[in-house]
Amino acid sequence: MQLFRFKDLLPMAAILATTISCVEASNKNNKNKSDILTANIDTTINPADDFFEFACGKWIKSNKIPDDETTWGIANLVNEELYNRKLNINKDAVAASGKNTTQQQLADFWTAAMDTNKIDKAGIQPLTEALAKIDAAKTPADIMNVAAYLHTFGVGVFFNEGVGQDEKNSEVMSYQLFQGGLGLPNRDYYFNTDERTTKIRNAYPAYVQSIFRLKGDDSATAMRKATAIIALETTLAKSSRKIEDLRDPYKNYNKMDMAQLKATAPNIDWASVFTGIGLPKIDTVIVGQPEFYKALNIVVSKEAVQNLKDYMAFHLISDFAPYLSQNFVQAKFNFYSKTIRGAKQMRPRWKRVLDAEEGVIGEILGQLFVKEYFNETAKKRYEDMTEAVRNAYKARIEKLTWMSDSTKKKALIKLAGITKKVGYPDKWKDFSSLKIDQRSFASNMMRANAWWNNYSIQKLGKPVDRTEWNMTPQTYNAYYNPSNNEIVLPAGIFTVPGFRDEDLDDALVYGYAAASTIGHEITHGFDDQGRQYDEKGNLKNWWSKEDEEQFNKRASVLANQFSNMVVIDTMHINGKATLGENLADLGGILIGLDAFKQSKAFKENKTISGYTPLQRYFLGYALGWLYQVRQEQLASQLLTDVHSPAKFRVNGPFPNVPEFYQAFKIPVGSKMYLPDSVRVMLW
Repeated sequence: MQLFRFKDLLPMAAILATTISCVEASNKNNKNKSDILTANIDTTINPADDFFEFACGKWIKSNKIPDDETTWGIANLVNEELYNRKLNINKDAVAASGKNTTQQQLADFWTAAMDTNKIDKAGIQPLTEALAKIDAAKTPADIMNVAAYLHTFGVGVFFNEGVGQDEKNSEVMSYQLFQGGLGLPNRDYYFNTDERTTKIRNAYPAYVQSIFRLKGDDSATAMRKATAIIALETTLAKSSRKIEDLRDPYKNYNKMDMAQLKATAPNIDWASVFTGIGLPKIDTVIVGQPEFYKALNIVVSKEAVQNLKDYMAFHLISDFAPYLSQNFVQAKFNFYSKTIRGAKQMRPRWKRVLDAEEGVIGEILGQLFVKEYFNETAKKRYEDMTEAVRNAYKARIEKLTWMSDSTKKKALIKLAGITKKVGYPDKWKDFSSLKIDQRSFASNMMRANAWWNNYSIQKLGKPVDRTEWNMTPQTYNAYYNPSNNEIVLPAGIFTVPGFRDEDLDDALVYGYAAASTIGHEITHGFDDQGRQYDEKGNLKNWWSKEDEEQFNKRASVLANQFSNMVVIDTMHINGKATLGENLADLGGILIGLDAFKQSKAFKENKTISGYTPLQRYFLGYALGWLYQVRQEQLASQLLTDVHSPAKFRVNGPFPNVPEFYQAFKIPVGSKMYLPDSVRVMLW
């Protein structure tokens, strides 16, 4: 399990004619650059009423969401720079074709993916072999064997699975089974009755039908298949857990030997399925949601074989639609991007290709990226800042009045044991065995997914590689991995668009990076989920009963605060589902500020553009959540995401921070004011 911090709320893209002022000035002398923080401020807004709109409002008013995006903000601006850098790397690879294996793989992937004439001419042909295997299935046993085959190249029909660290023994890699197999974003889409969700659910049959029409079925046959598939998925959804219920690591950890798994789902020949996926003989599996597999057992044994075949064919085609001819690409875009998330038009193909490349061979790209774009001075700045934040957290834990000395001692051991990974990995994955050629975009994706399946399976029975990264250096994101007790901070996450790192004042950087990224990720080690893992990464309760009760009581205050926030229509934030991220946001702000107070910039207290270092710290944090989001995307996010919408990641935690009131003179009774008695008193 990993606790990711998604700064990039959605896939990134599209160039605005007018972007942020700092981007326009990026190539000018530093003296001529605008101050990115004050350039975004809407002075017509009182920070005591709505700090997010105050800090970001001018930019939001000046920048529409592009038609090919569902959100637009800081990550898009950063990724615009990253996209162009990655584009240049691919162009250089094509120009240098044949000179080395790494560049050749990039060149061939890019060439195949950009050859739309060849892709359109091939149509659905790249999936012919897989569709033939589905069509040949005659029995429920055949169905599950074909399902296993589809899993080998990334089509997760019926269930989700994979290899990961055993959460109760982090030195061991285990095979794990989870709920899955749905075509809608999660189980709530099948049952919620609000107008927006109902509209999406009602549009789903037409999408399924369109896939079969493109495959060659007549309209009546395609609709009959769609009806049966959605009924099947609804049955699986009924036994799927809600997003908030997936956050309990103990309830989602159920180790079983093969006899117990067989008893849970007796109609499935698991040994045959696992062999088909490519697994060696295994004795135990970890089942996340046993009730789901009981339901799957009934579906596989009772459902008409033809319906099961149609279900697999649909998911195969839908999953690979982005890599097929334009009619398939358009059909998937119309439902998943336009209907569900509110996009107006498709993003440029070159960006979609870069996203696909990033997903399967991004580390090849990363090796070339860091040579060009991430220097050692920047790396050291953020390594040092990470230690400053760690030290600040240590001091804060030591001063806690509600935590016992015995639990404090263990907390400090865990804090000291957090491994920091900054910038890029020390060693790179070897993709030399992955075949990439210029013949087919979809085939390259299938082989790449199969390579990853094999790469993952090969970890079974071997020591855990704690040096491995699960993000590429060019990623605008970061994560905390509780099983490794590590924070991973790729080079891309520290980028401020249009500025070199040395151009940025410490107040901005401490808010933008130390609080919203470094402090956030460290706090994940002590949030409602992360705190349940010890310093070695094992799921093990190291808290006294009294301390645990105190933590839950204090954390519930934040959950209740967010549950009362209305985002769109009558839709509220799910305070329980988003608790981990909200705790990490608040913790990051507090310890980032403590670290900043030790800096020379804070102590000198010099104003920049009329704002004190303390004010610029809060503005710098808000810069990290500079986003505007389409209404459809907001509604989808509230149902599917454990992260609160961007605006609420600023306005939500700030009223719990005493220095916020000091910095902006927040008066009693204002909208951003919370009485002491109802503030979160945790860290």
